[in-house]
Amino acid sequence: MLFSALFRKNIRSYSDLDLIDLIKKSNGNAEGEIFKRYSALVMGLCLKYMKNHVVAEDMAMGIFEDLPGKIQRSEIQNFKNWLFSVTRNSCLMELRKKKKDTAEIDQALMYAADDSEAILQAAIEKEEELIDLEAKLATLKAEQKQALTHFYIENKSYDQVSALMEIPTKAVKSLIQNGKRNLKLKLEQTK
Repeated sequence: MLFSALFRKNIRSYSDLDLIDLIKKSNGNAEGEIFKRYSALVMGLCLKYMKNHVVAEDMAMGIFEDLPGKIQRSEIQNFKNWLFSVTRNSCLMELRKKKKDTAEIDQALMYAADDSEAILQAAIEKEEELIDLEAKLATLKAEQKQALTHFYIENKSYDQVSALMEIPTKAVKSLIQNGKRNLKLKLEQTK
């Protein structure tokens, strides 16, 4: 029982490819974690194609039900892109099955041919940049980190940060300026 609870807690830290390996070994917890991570993405894509919330919800659930079998049969290098393709193809197949008028299928194919994958890739890159930014922020001096967090993340004013940190406003401005410069340098080092 304790091992199971620890495993569920730790499974959140697994990479997508680690989860895929566990799914191939019929691990239900890994399937649940994949669902938690990607259900919103799949639902949004289904909604984009199906144009009906109930139908899109059914499509998304069907995709996740079929996912373990598809994962077993596939060699996956980039799970997010693979899942995007599986979802898009499932939606297009459903549209064809229902014999929608060709205008709707053509419209859906236009979406498939547009820059949806580029948009998804950009979102993935943005998320990775934010994770890197958060990691670099943690390496700053404590006062700089605290000032930047209050000012940029919590949207506090200079005076509010000054009151929270119990230091003069000029010191807050200096900490923020120096923190931004140091953060920028740290981010440039990783490029």
